[in-house]
Amino acid sequence: MDNFKLSTSDFFNSTAPSCIRKSSIVFSDRLKSTGEYVNAINVAIGNISLPTHPAMLKRLLFIEDENLKKGVWRYTQTEGIDSVNLAFKKIIKSFLKPGIDPELFTLVDTGASHIMKLVMLGVCGRFNGINRPLVMLDPVYTNYISIAQELDREILALDRVLNADGKFSDVEIESVEKVIEEKKPSAFLIIPYDNPSGTLMTQETINKFAKICVKHSIFFISDEAYRGLYYRDDIKFAPSIWNISEEEVPGITSAKIRISIESFSKLFNACGLRMGALITDNQLFFDQARAVNTTYLCPSCIDQYIASAINEESEKDIQGWVAYLRSYYKRILNELYMGLKSLMPGLIVTQPEAAIYSMVDVRNVVKPGFDANDFVMYCAREGSVEINGVNYTLLVAPADGFYKNNNPYAKTQMRIACVLSDREMKLVPELFVKLLKEYEDKRK
Repeated sequence: MDNFKLSTSDFFNSTAPSCIRKSSIVFSDRLKSTGEYVNAINVAIGNISLPTHPAMLKRLLFIEDENLKKGVWRYTQTEGIDSVNLAFKKIIKSFLKPGIDPELFTLVDTGASHIMKLVMLGVCGRFNGINRPLVMLDPVYTNYISIAQELDREILALDRVLNADGKFSDVEIESVEKVIEEKKPSAFLIIPYDNPSGTLMTQETINKFAKICVKHSIFFISDEAYRGLYYRDDIKFAPSIWNISEEEVPGITSAKIRISIESFSKLFNACGLRMGALITDNQLFFDQARAVNTTYLCPSCIDQYIASAINEESEKDIQGWVAYLRSYYKRILNELYMGLKSLMPGLIVTQPEAAIYSMVDVRNVVKPGFDANDFVMYCAREGSVEINGVNYTLLVAPADGFYKNNNPYAKTQMRIACVLSDREMKLVPELFVKLLKEYEDKRK
């Protein structure tokens, strides 16, 4: 014991802050150490600043539940109270095509990130002693990569490349099936309203992937946190694994392979509420997910009460609310795209198709050796631009944290989240371009 040196575990020692959080941590330390006055326009993380749904706000301000009013705040059942589970089911059914009515089993918990962890515990890892991976598309939401590392689960990522026209390359259906046949994964995961790329996956493509999953008897998982946030005029129904009909994919109903990851964070402007859900048509998977989650008891009874207000809204009201958000984000994303391209035409910027993100690639406008991580840290540690007498810096997310594989352009890409007010979002193109030029001038 005399030679023992207190330390943390190898896992702790090997883990760095998430690419969507690191810049804000560094910027906070900057302010504490220097005392300077700089405003950070933080678009590194999808932290929505729009007001939440009025029904949820009313629930918070005018509590009617007698136990909550008395301060009797007990554990709920592990899967959550009935009304909030019904709310998640109603959200899904609000966007289904006529004639589709899947049987849904639901479990709510503290945010979609915890649901991701629960799903990964159940769909990949060791099956009767054989290790089976999870297949997804690259780039992918960074939390999947981090959670897989934490759980020691294997991810197989299929490459996509951001082309010069601002669109990501497609992954061929045949490529997916080849990987499934060769690597024997247990599940395939998609993000139809893609984070981080902003690409929209059509229902036709979802159906094609579903056929492969049915054929090979593997789970088909969809992260649908951004359901309904698409910006193409030719889309009539929200692309979803729950919008797959038996006619389009024979056997999908009896296969019981579908799992979706849901969230109140984006569709109801409630990131801080931390309310997510696991939805599946497989009762066994639901039963085992609930059994595993008993360790963590239950989500917040107060958050559940607030979120369950959506169950009292009509399907038409829910559709209208999401249509309003769709119109808002379509405009904001387009303004960001036009602003960046007008100030620096050589930038590669993704076309707004879905979700709330834009990817920017600077490979055509910077000197060799550019590293987005260094640029992001420069902005957080010392970058400053004066606009109308106010000093600003910009916090964005370096893209390599979203890539599982070694993408050739990851080091020149960044993700921008359109989550701030109109006034602040209008500053983003100018700040990005000025800080980039400033950084390049200083870089040898």
